This record gives sequence, C-alpha cells and structure tokens, in this order.
Amino acid sequence: MKKLLIVLCTISMLAACASKKEDTSLMTAEQLYTKGHRRLVKTNYKKAAEYFEKVEMEHPYSKWAVKSKLMGAYAHYKNGSYDDAIMSLERFIKYHPGNDDIAYAYYLRGICFYDQISTSDKDQSYTQKAHDALSDVVLLFPNTPYAADASKKLNLTIERKAGQEMEIGRYYLNNKNYLSALNRFQTVVDKYQTTAHIEEALYREVEIYTLVGLTTEAQKAAKILNLNYPQSSWTEKALKLVK
Repeated sequence: MKKLLIVLCTISMLAACASKKEDTSLMTAEQLYTKGHRRLVKTNYKKAAEYFEKVEMEHPYSKWAVKSKLMGAYAHYKNGSYDDAIMSLERFIKYHPGNDDIAYAYYLRGICFYDQISTSDKDQSYTQKAHDALSDVVLLFPNTPYAADASKKLNLTIERKAGQEMEIGRYYLNNKNYLSALNRFQTVVDKYQTTAHIEEALYREVEIYTLVGLTTEAQKAAKILNLNYPQSSWTEKALKLVK
C-alpha cells in the first residue's frame, strides 16, 4: 500500500511539473535569446519563435530585442508560418532601416512570398507580391549576394505571371471570346518577351486573327514569329494557317 502511495505521489509531482509553465520573468534578454537560438539549432522553430518574442516583449529596449525581431521572423519562416514571418520582417524594416541586416530582412520577406507561389493556373497574388518584394532587394541592395539570388528568383515570378496570362487567354479562346483572348496573348507579347511563353503567344495571335478573318494582321504576326523563331514548332503551325 505504501509503495502504491509513493508511486501515485511521484506521478502527481511529475504531472504538476509538466503542467507548470516556465517562468521567464527573471531571465535576462541574453538568456532568452540564447534559449531561442538553441531551439532554432534543434529545429524546434515554434518554440524558438516564442523565446525571441519574449525578448521583444520583456526587454524591448535591449540590443537583443532588435536581433530577436529578425531571428523570430526567421524561426516563423522555417516553421512555415509565413504571415507571422512577414509581419515581423515588416516591423523590422519599418523600425530599423539602418540596421546592418536590413538587406537580409528585405530578402527574407521576398522569400516568404516566393515560397508560396502556386502553379500558373491558380491565384497569382503571391507571385505579384514576391515579384515586388524581390524587386525591392535588387533595387535597394544591388551589390549584395541577396540581390543576385533575388534576381534569379524574379525570373520565375515573371514566367509564372506570363503563364497565368496564357492560361486565361486559352480559356477565353476555347470559349470563343476572341477579343479577351487576344488581349491576354498581346500582354505576353508586350510585357513578357523573354519568357518561354512568347512563341505560343505569337502563334495564338495568328490563330485568332485567322479565325476572325483579319488576314493581314495574321500574316504580320506570323512574319514576326518566323523572323524571331524560325525553327519553332509554333512557327510551323502559324505558317500553315496563313498560306
């Protein structure tokens, strides 16, 4: 009976300890930051973010608070909590524009949007946000490694934006809404000439002009396609339409 009581008491004590929240009120900013960093190294990103936020809340005027804003944002990003990361980064950018890590803050904000880009047949709001944020990195910090990587990622956002225009254009074309389709394909021709979609966009112009009986315009579009992409399969198809 005594052994049973001892076991029950031990279990109760362990349960009480497990349920008791850690008291951080007496911890210094550096101690909280160190705990956050350790959790980050151990990939416990959620807990790491909580410690970094405690530094901000409990020691807002310490040098560790500024560091914690950026580290907390990174922890949120690694945890997949993009909205929280973006919010933290925008606060950092607003209140610490002269900080040595400001370029990285802009870059990480762009990456948060970039990682949420969906396929071209879905809503592209994150594509536009990623494009704008990454453009800021290239414009504001051109001589940094962040700008070089942001520039590469910008190419994908442009491809995705062109892809969405093509997707919508094909939809209109299939539903015989030729004017709306033509406007979409013309946008690709005018704004996204360096993308992989340009050849099809030019062909679609030829196709639509042929369908609506605008022979001269169809021939002009086919000529442009043939001059720029003579070996393309889209060119071959276009030339057959205007014979």
